[in-house]
Order: sequence, then structure tokens, then C-alpha cells
Amino acid sequence: MSAARSDGGLLLAVMTVSFEVSVMRSADRSTVPSNPMSNDTRGTGPDTTPEDADNDATEAAAASQDSEDSDADAFEVRRSPALIATAVALPVALVVGVLVMGVLANRHQSRDPLALGAVPAPTAASPECTAFLAALPSKIGDYTTSELVQPVPPATHAWQLPGGGDAIVVRCGLDRPLEFTKASPLNVIKVDGAEVDWFEVRDQTSGVTSGTYWAVDRGTYIALTMPDNAGATPLQDVSAAIQKAIPKQPIDPNPIPN
Repeated sequence: MSAARSDGGLLLAVMTVSFEVSVMRSADRSTVPSNPMSNDTRGTGPDTTPEDADNDATEAAAASQDSEDSDADAFEVRRSPALIATAVALPVALVVGVLVMGVLANRHQSRDPLALGAVPAPTAASPECTAFLAALPSKIGDYTTSELVQPVPPATHAWQLPGGGDAIVVRCGLDRPLEFTKASPLNVIKVDGAEVDWFEVRDQTSGVTSGTYWAVDRGTYIALTMPDNAGATPLQDVSAAIQKAIPKQPIDPNPIPN
């Protein structure tokens, strides 16, 4: 009987380990598989022979292994959809990221460099023009600084919309415009408590939808050409750069022609 009790203890140990493993694995499934055998059966029923005990222990171990395999399979089945979703989501996210970066890069590449012709600018290299160009903003409203085709005219800066189109162009160091006379009306722009005097030149018969404004109250002449739909912001922003960089001087218009 001592051998039977020893084998029964082995069977109980195997059953206990199997039960504990099953309970631990079933924690993820919120249901605990029922234990087919009760610990109370040790003291009831007929005594078992050593052969019966060995067979029971073998069957219990096999059942425990089958239960573990079943739990592992259930774990894999339950986790596989999440793993598959993650594996699919990562490449898709990378592709979308590449496409978005391509769109952002092409947004600026679609605007071709701007070609500007040269005009006489005898004082373009003056300290006043150098200081003025440094004071200009890189952005005026929705217009951003344009890349210019080489050779770039001296003391010249331009802005365009992201999709291109008519540009805002400013030039410094020009000659006094012939149309600017003592009878010319002036547009006064107030910035930072100061004023900048502008003279507008426009050919009303040409059908051109842009105008050119000349700053005429500084030591050098500055011309600002802009499309009509650009609004007043270019005059305001360029006037602020002029006021910051170049001291104000009395105007010096041409005499009125006879």
C-alpha cells in the first residue's frame, strides 16, 4: 500500500501542477477550465494497484499536455489578428508618409525660377540698398521669396504665390522716374509712427493688371511692382523695411514740363 500511496502522491502532484498551469493560462480568457478530478478522491473508493496508478499518472500527464497545447493554440489564435494588423499597418504608414513628403516637396518644386530683366540701377551697391534688402521680409501675406534666374539683377528681390503666377518685385538704387514731377500725387504709407511717400506709375491703356510704386523720399529710389490683387500688404511691409533701413529725405521731383 505504501507504493500505491507514493504513486497516488505523484498523481496528485501532476494533477496539481496541471491545475495551476491551467489556471494561470486561463487568466487571459476570463474563464477557468474546470478540474476534472477532485483532491478529495484520495480517501474514497477502492485502493489502486501500482499499475493502475502508473496508468492514471500517464493519462493525467497526457491530458495536462493536451490542455497546455490547446491553451497555447487558443493564445496564438487570439493574438494573431492583432499581430497581423500591426504587421500590415506599419508598411501602410510608411507608404503614406512617403506620399505626403512627396506632395510637400513638390509643392515648392512646381514653381519655376523667376526671370527678371535688368534696369539701370546706379546706386544698387550703396549701403542704403544693402541695408534695405537685409530688412525685407521673406514672406508677404501668402507670397514667399522667389528663386531668381541667374544673373540676378542687382539689389532685386521678388515674392510669388506657392503656385507661381504674377510676382511682387522690388528694386533698389534706381534712377528717378521721369514721370515724377512737382505735380505728381503721392501715396503716403504710415509705418511705426513715420511716413513713406510713394509715387504710382501705371499705364491705364495697356491692360496690365499690376502697378509700380516708387518710394521717392529716400536717398535712393526704390520701385515696387505688384499685381492689383495683392492688396495693400506689400506696400505696408516694404515701407516698414524702408523706414527701418534708409533715413527719410525731402523729395526731389522733376520740374513740370512746359
